[in-house]
Amino acid sequence: MEFKDYYAILGVKPEDDDKAIKTAYRKLARQYHPDVSKHKDAEAKFKEVAEAYEVLHDPAKRAEYDQLRQARSQGQRFEPPPGWQAGGRHNSYSQPDEDFSDFFSSIFGSASSRNSQPFQRKGQDAEIELPIFLEDTLADTSKPVEYVISYHDAQGQVKELKKSLNVKIPAGVTDGERIRLKGQGSPGVGDAPSGDLYLHIRLVPHPLFDVEGRNLVITIPIAPWEAALGQKITVPTLNGKIQLAIPPNSQSGQRLRIKGKGLVGKSGSGDLFAVLKVVMPNQSDEAVKKLWTELAGKAAFDPRAEWSK
Repeated sequence: MEFKDYYAILGVKPEDDDKAIKTAYRKLARQYHPDVSKHKDAEAKFKEVAEAYEVLHDPAKRAEYDQLRQARSQGQRFEPPPGWQAGGRHNSYSQPDEDFSDFFSSIFGSASSRNSQPFQRKGQDAEIELPIFLEDTLADTSKPVEYVISYHDAQGQVKELKKSLNVKIPAGVTDGERIRLKGQGSPGVGDAPSGDLYLHIRLVPHPLFDVEGRNLVITIPIAPWEAALGQKITVPTLNGKIQLAIPPNSQSGQRLRIKGKGLVGKSGSGDLFAVLKVVMPNQSDEAVKKLWTELAGKAAFDPRAEWSK
């Protein structure tokens, strides 16, 4: 079904007020009225202009139409409601309210249904992205959010309203999760309910921890002698510090599991994995170099021995 641009038909802009719409309608209605116009398609033009005015001068119909028009501008194809069928229209231009197009009828119904039931439409939903720190996912928390909704005033003009809420974020939320807040979107038309607010959770990257599902990974720098001899060191977690035992003869890249110190989940918490990274001192004096030389001789260790096989 072809989408009708009622603003273009009347030659007005979407931001024009009701006075401008009424002026444009009166001019075109006189121009195309079949009793006075010599235009070959006068009757069809007259009906089209009357239909456009019927929608745009009524705040409720205009609000509904503007939502459809906006969706179409975003690439959505217009489709009539399921089960809708054309037909049942009158053919006299003298009763334009009864002779609107299939496009009009598919949106607003027949004249009898319009007279018996006020037009209603649920308000538009709002969607915003909400950044969350990893620490905030460990327990239920409250976050302030601000967003803007659009609505139509009594004259059918689009207005914007800034809203502020304190939102409860449940423990264990994940990156990309979508949280629905019922009734916090744009107001509905007529007695229809307001739209909903959808929060898209985005986990903010942490300076220390990488995320692997419900597990966390942290790189732990250790000195060569800590790797060789073993050592208890202090390691940060999301909710405090712990003591971690580095076993003797540890290797760079070795992963040590710290159970239950990952992210919170519905079936339990994940784990924290400490990845060991042996780090050499930046500088050493002659005494230290002498000790390294002695160690090299006594250890008789070739880390590339496998290459010679």
